[in-house]
Order: sequence, then structure tokens, then C-alpha cells
Amino acid sequence: MTEYLVPTRPSETEFTEKRSTFIGHVWPVETEDEARARIDEMKKKYHDARHNCWCYVLKDGPVRYSDDGEPQGTAGQPMLGVFQKEGVTNVCCVVTRYFGGVLLGAGGLVRAYTQSAKDALDAAGISVVRRWVELAVECPYSFLERVKLACAAQGGIVGDIEYAANVIVHALLPEGEAEGFRARMTELSAGGVEAVELGEVFRGAPIER
Repeated sequence: MTEYLVPTRPSETEFTEKRSTFIGHVWPVETEDEARARIDEMKKKYHDARHNCWCYVLKDGPVRYSDDGEPQGTAGQPMLGVFQKEGVTNVCCVVTRYFGGVLLGAGGLVRAYTQSAKDALDAAGISVVRRWVELAVECPYSFLERVKLACAAQGGIVGDIEYAANVIVHALLPEGEAEGFRARMTELSAGGVEAVELGEVFRGAPIER
């Protein structure tokens, strides 16, 4: 089964180190054109900054980075290392630096750019993209929490919920866990609630870190 990790959402973070301000951005991206567009967007937005360093990693695609005028190896590559260490792909990161007048030295720059990229990734969150089996569970409102708990116990996630006379829960289960979930629904409801398989979907779901 193929699965991979991506950022959950775009993020922006900021911190100051010896009067230099570092602004970190992370985005989920699908193509190199999309990554380049994000980088250009930040260069225009922060045109008055000393440096706009960047990196991006695409699944089955290119890996690129730039120090944008910082000493070689002190910015883009350490930023890239954050995502490679976490195994995150389809990601673009830009760290903008407003120079505060105090030199940080090579080691200080590596630490600052690494921290900025890591902070931005932590703020974005990480999702696993994988194949899920989608099941629909129609049940009374009083049974909703049991469905959610049973789904989580099988390693699944709750998708859309439809509210009508009854509630219809769309549960996404990992391959191999769907039958166990269906059996659990039957057991908990004494046969009154059925989980109906709708098919397979391939999408991301946030993971706890």
C-alpha cells in the first residue's frame, strides 16, 4: 500500500534571534509551478527583506533549495533537512529574514533557519495520504459517539456527517480494518446499525505527532 506524508495546511510563524526576524511559511503543493508561485509570492510580499530562503520537495519530483544570499549551506539545505527528516513531501517552505544588525555566524544561521522551518511545519501539521475504505453508517443521534470511538479504535477517521432524521456518518478505515469496523457496529447495536461500504478513496488525514 502506498502512503506518504504531506503538510496538513498552510502556516506562518515568526521568531526573533539577536534582532533578526525570521518569518517561516509552509504550504502543501502538488507541482513545481505551484511551489515556484509561492516563492515568488513571498519575494514580492517581503521585497524589503534581506533574504527569502526557500526549499521544496515533490513526491516523485524535484528537490530544490536556495540560500538567497546567505552563506552557502546555512539556510536552504538546513530547511530542506527538516522535511527530509520528517519524511514530508509535496511541501514548499520559505523563510524570510529581516536582518537586525547582529551577525549570527554560520552555526547560528543553520540553527535559526532550521528552527523557522520546523516551527512552520509544526504549525501546519502533518497528514498521511493513503488509501481508505469509505463506509456509511446511518444511526440514531444517540449512537454517534459510539461510531466515532469505534472508528478511531480501528485506526480510522470520521469524514462527512449528514444530519437528518437519523445521522449518517462517513467513516474512512484503513484497508484491512473495514470488516472489523462493520462487525463492531453490528455488535454495539445488536444488529440495529449497519456499516455500508461505499468504495475506496485516496486522501490525506491528519496524524497526531
